[in-house]
Amino acid sequence: EPVDELPQDVDVLLATSAEAMANVETVRFEIERGGVPIYIDTTGTLEFKDATGRFVAPQAADAVVKVGVSGLNVQIGAIAIDGTVWLSNPISGEWEQAPSSYAFDPTQLFDPEIGWRPLLAGELSNAAFVGREDFEGQDVYHLTGSAPSARIETITAGLVTDQDVDLDLYLDPETGHVVEVVFDATTSAGVSTWGLRFFGYGDDIEIVPPDELDASG
Repeated sequence: EPVDELPQDVDVLLATSAEAMANVETVRFEIERGGVPIYIDTTGTLEFKDATGRFVAPQAADAVVKVGVSGLNVQIGAIAIDGTVWLSNPISGEWEQAPSSYAFDPTQLFDPEIGWRPLLAGELSNAAFVGREDFEGQDVYHLTGSAPSARIETITAGLVTDQDVDLDLYLDPETGHVVEVVFDATTSAGVSTWGLRFFGYGDDIEIVPPDELDASG
């Protein structure tokens, strides 16, 4: 038994994880969705499928977002820096600033005030330690608990609203970093399933606004 593992006590784990997630400098993430459609725009045109992205503290992220439009899957790029979100046009590839009706801002996941930290630092109700498990070859601690709607909205980058959810939380036993979160959300249309995966903590990542991307060719 390695001595540098966190104790299998739910309160200690959540407190440690809250600090670890609040102090994230860089990380990579994947968000996957199944079940009924969820749309990233208010007009219900762009169906969110999945996203793969990167985050750099304090408030920069980029992602490739797969969306369904009229039965076709297209990929759009998203860059979010300090509250401004740019999207790449799926047809032309040109970057344009996102309209306010666009719901997806992945920087929110890691905002110390509204993201993971408050959830892990006391908002997760009925929290329980389930056990040690193997997650895709990685040793993890499995916790369960209920998260309030405001926090779920934040950690899904604005896509799941108006409901508390029961979630499964998988933590790195040594650092307390979140490895994966899995939960179901219910809409008027039915149930959507969610998986958020985090990896590459501390990777060397730089995120620049679109005009600097274009300038570099």
